[in-house]
Amino acid sequence: MESWNIPLVEWIGYAASAGILLSFLMRDVLKLRAINAAGCLLFTVYGFLLPHPSIPIIVTNFTIFCVNLYFVYAIRKRGK
Repeated sequence: MESWNIPLVEWIGYAASAGILLSFLMRDVLKLRAINAAGCLLFTVYGFLLPHPSIPIIVTNFTIFCVNLYFVYAIRKRGK
């Protein structure tokens, strides 16, 4: 599936980049972590979908995704 001659995998990469960028505009740490986690998850999917899957993209972003989930859980448990 292509839109404007841009393959779907590139759209996923753009969405991931936008998610990461958007997360840094958040003042609330919980929102920052949640949006950043979504961006990292999209980057993980992007890394898998590349013609030659990129292990550094996959490992780095999946690790950051897990770290974000941990902190989202910790913040919610603390009741902030």
